[in-house]
Amino acid sequence: MTDQVTAAESGTTDIPGKPTSASRTTLSHIMTHNDTNLLGTVHGGVIMKLVDDAAGAVAGRHSGGPAVTASMDEMVFLEPVRVGDLVHVKAQVNWTGRTSMEVGVRVLAERWNESAPATQVGSAYLVFAAVDADGKPRVVPQVVPETERDERRYQEAQIRRTHRLARRRAIRELRERRIAEGYEH
Repeated sequence: MTDQVTAAESGTTDIPGKPTSASRTTLSHIMTHNDTNLLGTVHGGVIMKLVDDAAGAVAGRHSGGPAVTASMDEMVFLEPVRVGDLVHVKAQVNWTGRTSMEVGVRVLAERWNESAPATQVGSAYLVFAAVDADGKPRVVPQVVPETERDERRYQEAQIRRTHRLARRRAIRELRERRIAEGYEH
């Protein structure tokens, strides 16, 4: 679904790039008992929804319109989050293709009633596809890295994209081979 539309097909031939800072955002949320799992810590799905919400806001800002989640890579939970933690989800566009964007997300948590610094409790990479009103892919502005850290994130995102595409291709080829050999239908 991503990166299948050319600029000519979309009716847009020259979209100016946007700096990384133009769409960067932080979503903060205090965790309550409604967010807990059976172990008494915050459910991973609650954190994943916050991650998707923040990443979606960034993708929409960057692309200038609707964007849908195409994939979520490498959701890593580093530390448990507890009731009463103030969770900060920081997101930014790391890389852009023609119609898709990789958004990097860091999840931090701090006790709501303490002045200790926030601790990183998770991270994720998501790919979003920009879509028009009919749900068709649309062209996005290129992201313009502003710092050395942004440039590193851009380069690492290109590596992740290469791996995603290679994995997708290898799985498709395996399935086609198994179908041809009569193992699957």
